Amino acid sequence: MPIASPAAFVAPFRITDGRHFRLADHAPDSLGGHDLSKDEGKALLEEGKVRLKAMQERLYAADSWSVLLILQAMDAAGKDSTIEHVMSGVNPQGCQVHSFKAPSAEELDHDFLWRSVKALPERGRIGIHNRSYYEEVLVVRVHPDFLAGQRLPGNGVGRKPGSAKFWAERLESIADHERHLARSGTAVLKFFLHVSKEEQKKRQLERIDDPKKNWKFNARDVEERAHWDAYMAAYEDAIRATAAPHAPWYVIPADRKWFMRLAVMQAILAEMEALALEFPKLSADAVARLGEARTTLLAS
Repeated sequence: MPIASPAAFVAPFRITDGRHFRLADHAPDSLGGHDLSKDEGKALLEEGKVRLKAMQERLYAADSWSVLLILQAMDAAGKDSTIEHVMSGVNPQGCQVHSFKAPSAEELDHDFLWRSVKALPERGRIGIHNRSYYEEVLVVRVHPDFLAGQRLPGNGVGRKPGSAKFWAERLESIADHERHLARSGTAVLKFFLHVSKEEQKKRQLERIDDPKKNWKFNARDVEERAHWDAYMAAYEDAIRATAAPHAPWYVIPADRKWFMRLAVMQAILAEMEALALEFPKLSADAVARLGEARTTLLAS
């Protein structure tokens, strides 16, 4: 049976007020109270692809909103596969994907939001950011020595780089940025694919043991496991500071990939349905011209 209300389906994972948010309240293996099998979940994902394709067509035709999907996660949580499975039914012309790696020299010569702003989707399109400006309050916070490469001034209106006030101000800048985007017609959806430490370990071992997955393995990812608690604290702070009705966080359980993909799909559908997108309505004169064009075509 199709999911009647995507919004209700993902309600357990949607965070719009971070004041009392605790990551410990969200289990990585949760099904959000839904009684689903893996096969049922996969079938519902396929149905979701049809609905998303229709929504994308209306988004493109209306040309008033853009949609920005931000995916954040620990390594091996499934960001790449989620993009592949959830977005495989949409028209590639209406979708823009950007993966953010370590910043370049040019990017370091600008503020930390600059490179993401350059990659924002145009009106009528869906933009997918595989990692984002949130890395600046996640990996950079866990490894504050990275700040040295940013050559930030120690004076001015900002706080001392690396101080508690500094991180609070970065999060404030992110919240202000997302508020501006929402006011300007960009719907911002943020996903934290919440994988457990044990499940991550299992997937990393698979990358080592399966020759077909060896290329995915990065020794640095294993080293980062030593900072797991620091990363979880950073994610919790980021979600607390930036969750808002106009830019919600979805904390998606990622231990079951099939459910993770289904939940991400339903979240996208819920937020796009809330935009009330419609195909443009033609004026009476435009409709009359269509009739004239039809008559001309039939006579030719």
